Amino acid sequence: MILPLLSGCCALTAMAQHVTVVSQTRLSDGIEGEACYPRLSPDATKLLFSDADTRGLRMLDLNSHTVTTLSEEPGAGFDARWAGNDRVCFVTARRADDHLIYRTPMSYDLATHSAQAMLEPQHGAVSAVVGNRGTAFLGAHKSRGRVKDTGTSVYTKGSQLIITRDGVTTAHSPVESYAGYLWASLSPNGDKVAFVAAESGVIVTDLNGNVLASLGHYEMPAWLDNEYLVVQNATDDGHQFTSSQILLLKADGTFSHALTAPSSMTMQPTAAAGTVVYSTIDGKLTMLKIQITQ
Repeated sequence: MILPLLSGCCALTAMAQHVTVVSQTRLSDGIEGEACYPRLSPDATKLLFSDADTRGLRMLDLNSHTVTTLSEEPGAGFDARWAGNDRVCFVTARRADDHLIYRTPMSYDLATHSAQAMLEPQHGAVSAVVGNRGTAFLGAHKSRGRVKDTGTSVYTKGSQLIITRDGVTTAHSPVESYAGYLWASLSPNGDKVAFVAAESGVIVTDLNGNVLASLGHYEMPAWLDNEYLVVQNATDDGHQFTSSQILLLKADGTFSHALTAPSSMTMQPTAAAGTVVYSTIDGKLTMLKIQITQ
């Protein structure tokens, strides 16, 4: 069941912004075992999650508190993506008899409760590029759809940020990074991009690749709304995590607020429409409803 952790509202203040945690809820309805890699739908009514090994993909309906299995395949829980509120894109990864890993891009329709393979299994990288008008599936050997038809979209390729707008795709390298870029995402209004450069941390740019802010050495940025993100702030000793917490950051770099303590070992944040969900090191999910006022 979904258990309320707070009986009232908790108001936290820093600088000129006021962050109010309206509710804090442990998510456990229908969830057996570990729940990792959460991903909220754009309207924050549904939540994707997987196990620690990204085997299988499940969806929790936050209104009905029911869990639906979208896939039992290995790899399905790694970087699953929402294409609007009613379709989910993911990539499965299965080792074949030749000992190579073959990946298959999948699309799951929530209306028909059915999954469709978008390409035949192939060896090499496969990913979905989700824009505000459509989705393209990029494979090392074969692709489906055209990135220019996705509307406004963004993805990373090595140390390049690939931005598509109005049918034109451009590549940018806003900051130097020999180890590459990760976790690129558009803001809800589609006018800013957040991503992580291995050497620089979280970077925010405009759609021309111009750096708007460098937010610090954090991981897994997710847009709460068009002006704020949540990130994972973790430390390790080279072998295991020694601390991990969830921070709220303003996209222009002027404001930072801790939503959890470093000792909480909270990680893998996802956010949308004023809602934050994160996991813990032992695979437990918590949801926060947040209000920010000046």
